Amino acid sequence: MINDRLIDQAYSDLHSTCGGLREDYFGLLYLEQEHKVPREKGINQIAFGGHDYGFDGFHFDAQKRNLYLFQFKYSESHTQFKGSLQRLIEDGTERIFLSPNKDDAKNQILLQLRSCLVENRAIIDQICFRFVFTGDPEEAERSKVLDKLREDLENKKYLVDQFFGERKVGFVVEFRSSSGRVGIVRDPRQTTTFDVPLTNIIVEDGPGGQKMHLGFIRLVDLNRMHSDLGPRFFDSNIRYGLGEGEAVNRAISSTLKQIVLDQSEPPGVFLFNHNGITLYAERVEMLDGICRLRAPRLLNGAQTVTTIADFHEKNKDNPKLEVGKAAFESIRVLCKIITEADKNLLPALP
Repeated sequence: MINDRLIDQAYSDLHSTCGGLREDYFGLLYLEQEHKVPREKGINQIAFGGHDYGFDGFHFDAQKRNLYLFQFKYSESHTQFKGSLQRLIEDGTERIFLSPNKDDAKNQILLQLRSCLVENRAIIDQICFRFVFTGDPEEAERSKVLDKLREDLENKKYLVDQFFGERKVGFVVEFRSSSGRVGIVRDPRQTTTFDVPLTNIIVEDGPGGQKMHLGFIRLVDLNRMHSDLGPRFFDSNIRYGLGEGEAVNRAISSTLKQIVLDQSEPPGVFLFNHNGITLYAERVEMLDGICRLRAPRLLNGAQTVTTIADFHEKNKDNPKLEVGKAAFESIRVLCKIITEADKNLLPALP
């Protein structure tokens, strides 16, 4: 069991050569006790100091074929993991698996990890992110903030897939106590991808490295994303939840009725009367005229999406809905898709 006495002793013995803070030695002791890593090896697998990109330790278990990436907190508070998760999401995962040399201030542990990854690329079967602290992992599991950040991290699996190529490698995120207690071990949510026929695409680079894909998207594809993702589709939308009594919602419903049920207006009316929607996606790929969106989230346009779902629900037994199916499938709206952006700033985007 790791305690203050053991941490103080390790700090006293190694600080002159390893540096760092007293709390950094919690991770070293954990590797020694939990994974039986010899101290002379473990000191090269722990970050002593800053620039940790959201992880501060790693270990490759050749027998289990698991690569463990750790964030250690010598604390009972699970809230301290928030910043670490954000750093992993924003650029840490990319640094680990794709761009280790992008930052001149990179620390030694990133180089050690990269060497381990390259050397064992053919035999690593699973990447395990473990957030280790002294508190109750079940409390961490119940945190809505950590659950959202955990999903955002799981959505970065495409970076792992790029590194390993054709090999299918697992991806697990867990909260653990140094006492041995574990939280709920769950399979990661499947990162959802959607192939949509986005037309007339223009791509623009943003001032901070962002990319904007501008084109026209079908309402039927927006409706499919909403149906498959449910409330997760609105994670970044600041207007989600506006009531259906809003004038905009009524106008959208009325126009859909005229186009789909009454067929008194052409589908193009919707496009010219609508201001457009904005999506965020972890990744955008163009494949033979099809736009592949990975983990899309709606930034602007919640009223449109919820009104479409409500329109379908209210008219599901109306035979005119099936008759007007072709008209509905031809309705498009202007669509901006933002990618490679800081998700903390997304709600402020227009």
